[in-house]
Amino acid sequence: MSSHRFRLIALGLSGVIEGSHQGHADFRFGKRIFATLGHPDENWGTVKLTYEQQSMLVEAEPEIFRPVPGGWGKQGYTNVRLAKANAATLKSALTMAWQNVAPKASAKRRGMTQ
Repeated sequence: MSSHRFRLIALGLSGVIEGSHQGHADFRFGKRIFATLGHPDENWGTVKLTYEQQSMLVEAEPEIFRPVPGGWGKQGYTNVRLAKANAATLKSALTMAWQNVAPKASAKRRGMTQ
């Protein structure tokens, strides 16, 4: 998986725009960030999950997912090792993160634009 593919999948979710946060590309629904690229370096992305979602993904795919070190990880922020992720796994994680910030009516549309 590449950062370009991460970007395409994130931007394919309904209502998402790309911005910048602390020098890194971010992906937002409205003003709420649900994913970023390039942290801690260009080999990683980050998704904003619930703690339960994070635990599930880290346990199922420890080569791909890890909690962000420190307090952010305890809040559900989860690093994604881009080189290890496939499109289906990344799409699932990005969709969960998007659903966590999108209004309920939008989230019910399953995230993808038509």
